Amino acid sequence: MTRYGGQYGPDLTFLGVPRCDLDDPSTYDDADVVILGAPFDGGTSYRSGARFGPQALRMACYLGHDGSRPSLALRTDGLTDLRVVDGGDVEMYSGDAARSCADLEVVVQRVAETGAVPLVLGGDHTVTWPDVTGVARARGWGRVAVLHFDAHADTGDIEFGSLIGHGQPMRRLIESGAARGDRFLQIGLRGYWPPPDILDWMAEQGMRSYEMTEIGQRGLDECLTEAFEIAMNECDGIFLSVDIDVADPGHAPGTGTPEPGGLSSRELLDAVRRICLELPVLGMDVVEVSPPFDHADITAMLGNRVVLEALSAMARRRQDAESEEAWDPLKPLLDGRGES
Repeated sequence: MTRYGGQYGPDLTFLGVPRCDLDDPSTYDDADVVILGAPFDGGTSYRSGARFGPQALRMACYLGHDGSRPSLALRTDGLTDLRVVDGGDVEMYSGDAARSCADLEVVVQRVAETGAVPLVLGGDHTVTWPDVTGVARARGWGRVAVLHFDAHADTGDIEFGSLIGHGQPMRRLIESGAARGDRFLQIGLRGYWPPPDILDWMAEQGMRSYEMTEIGQRGLDECLTEAFEIAMNECDGIFLSVDIDVADPGHAPGTGTPEPGGLSSRELLDAVRRICLELPVLGMDVVEVSPPFDHADITAMLGNRVVLEALSAMARRRQDAESEEAWDPLKPLLDGRGES
């Protein structure tokens, strides 16, 4: 599996971080995070275009691509305080879903076996099936809880005559045993799918879904606190999957199946920050950014910031563990006023 580079367009790394060669473990065996592109949209059921997501997520920033991004809120630089490298895109032909998913799974497992966090830039949500499976093979079958941000449950069975698609990855994961249904937490669901029979199947698996109605009534923080407790019971860490359509289409128009009434961009970034500060993250993906339907790079920029927020928080979590002192989110504000 030689470095493919950019499957579509130039071979750019995420904001200028160093490259690695997936055929040469010495280039990433001491990495903390390995970024991978999964340029696949062969599983879309409505609007395609997410195959161009990895390139857009790597590029979307008004600052120089210098491999450095100090976080104003966390006082860390996730791109330098951690060793972050970019393995380029995994070659994924959208006309052969089975082969493409199998190839991605191999690469994700290889990265996860080094102890690094595979951070996958999608691509449609089909890719979460091989992403989580690869991490589970490396870190423990059924030992990886999943926190899944999405407007849709993605627990369908057969769609358009296929078992593989962006509406089915969560069912495939639970059926295989790679992830436990009762450690599968979904956040942000809303709209008019899935139908009752699929909801019944989800209940039988013990899945927990925080629909937007519940989030609105209880508050996002309270729902996250409960989800964290469930996720870390008998699991060693979490896989964080962020479908950009969890955000309201006003905040993320460039996606394949937009559903009004979602999280704001601020809520999403705060949630990702909190997850990566408080929980051990074993793998992550950001999916369903579809540049052909974006406007002024709104969606690509949000997806880029989801990645940066996660990396910044991972770096902060490590520094806090080393100093044995919990991070005070108000400290930068107080320091800025000259107060202790």
